[in-house]
Amino acid sequence: MPKVKVEWNKCNGCGTCVDSCPASVFELQDLKDYPDSKKSMAVRADDCILCITCVALCATGAITVEE
Repeated sequence: MPKVKVEWNKCNGCGTCVDSCPASVFELQDLKDYPDSKKSMAVRADDCILCITCVALCATGAITVEE
């Protein structure tokens, strides 16, 4: 099962991962520790197909995916 991790301190909430993921792994959500912007969450990590599109397109390097 893939391990999808988002480092919220790096995530700028742009939504590129949400828009580009073919498996709809990500959603932008409000987190109490980051009240100024939404952050990406891997809410369906089990659906990840290991295409690594999110990693390649994340401008801040906030996403990692491991097998």
